Amino acid sequence: MQLSAGQLSQHLNKGLKSLYTLHGDEPLLIQEAADAIRAAARAQGYTERSVHTVAGAHFDWSEVLAAGGSLSLFAERQLVEIRIPSGKPGKEGSPALQQLAENAAGNDSTLTLVLLPRLDRMTRGSAWFAALEGAGVAVQVDPIERHALPQWIAQRLGQQGQRVRGGEEGARTLQFFAERVEGNLLAAHQEIQKLALLYPAGELGFEQVESAVLDVARYDVFKLSEAVLGGQPARVQRMLDGLRAEGVAEVLVHYTLAEDIRALRRVKEAMAAGRPLPVALREQRVWGVKERLFERVLPRLTPLALDNLLHSAHLVDGIVKGLKAPEWPADGWQALHRLAFTLCRECVAPAAPARAAAYGGRG
Repeated sequence: MQLSAGQLSQHLNKGLKSLYTLHGDEPLLIQEAADAIRAAARAQGYTERSVHTVAGAHFDWSEVLAAGGSLSLFAERQLVEIRIPSGKPGKEGSPALQQLAENAAGNDSTLTLVLLPRLDRMTRGSAWFAALEGAGVAVQVDPIERHALPQWIAQRLGQQGQRVRGGEEGARTLQFFAERVEGNLLAAHQEIQKLALLYPAGELGFEQVESAVLDVARYDVFKLSEAVLGGQPARVQRMLDGLRAEGVAEVLVHYTLAEDIRALRRVKEAMAAGRPLPVALREQRVWGVKERLFERVLPRLTPLALDNLLHSAHLVDGIVKGLKAPEWPADGWQALHRLAFTLCRECVAPAAPARAAAYGGRG
């Protein structure tokens, strides 16, 4: 059975299954989901808990399998927690997890909780994950996307009896809050809790939030990629400045931008050769949010624009490694800004046929 994180609470109110699998890369939301399962388990008499962390190729899976069948003298029910930080159980782990899933059927004395990071499509199709999903409940814990962050903040404030003012000021307050904590949901949670300590229940003004909320945003190059492809120049500027301040290597930022440009060009070429867009995207391993962005952006990009972007990416590759290029900034970060904004502009340009007609009209 598959559930979203938002469905978990309602599910737990109806009763517990004997096997749960949580997977995702947002620590706060994973922790909250796991805590909810643990609390429900305690309420149902699962008073003993053992934790097993799978680390290294020589992990002893026999200990995990044995744990499910060994209760202490002081507990009738137990919670067995298996953490796999790498998301890869290994050669011995795969059959062990399948055996564990099989043992979970009809076992009301042991509740098993498996914690995993975000899984790619291939891993989600593996035999061991299919066994866990089929025998119990699998909960995919997705991160809070940037556009949904203000509403998430408002919801969390509401849980502690606080709210922002209505109308334009409230929207501006939530937008300000989101910009300060973007990419760091745990810090966002802590800042929301701090507001509960500083101010009583009720309405919060912009000045109160501004004075209390620190600038704790953490940016990563993958979110930068989404902002560029989404045609969000102000956010791109903020993220590049944040990445630079956090000491992220210039070559890593360049690699991310250049990979997007190369992937866009390869998909465009595949489509020109007659490949359907979904097939071309799948062949280039473009999934999820980026898949939707590619679908929106590709009609706007001409082959000439992609060739020019690829050439620019080649020049910036040299600049971040210490070389110089005519008519380009010598500073690596300035060159990255220029490359990112060039791609960003192309991603919000009119669709390619309209652009071609416009250019033809000028002639």
